[in-house]
Amino acid sequence: MHDFIAFIGSNTALVAANPAAFATFAVLFGGGGFAVGRYFLTERIANLESRIARRDEEITALKAKQKVPESEVPLVPLFEMAEVLPPAPLNFNRLLVQRKEDHHVG
Repeated sequence: MHDFIAFIGSNTALVAANPAAFATFAVLFGGGGFAVGRYFLTERIANLESRIARRDEEITALKAKQKVPESEVPLVPLFEMAEVLPPAPLNFNRLLVQRKEDHHVG
């Protein structure tokens, strides 16, 4: 930008002699640069907008999954409902030792 200002400063006599031509070229090149930049960035803007929309849909879906009706929530967790017993130990004669029926693990 500094070079552009220095170029205009060194050519002030030319700009002062033809202000209409300078203004015309400034508007043409400035507007053309804006149009070309807008054209190339339109696809990127559309891509970002679609990503935002997809993210919003994913957030809505996850929030819907997170809300579980109260009737489906078990009152007792499943891991406390099942009783897991170790295998029966063997005695010295390799016979199964009978397990006492009134002994509960818990």
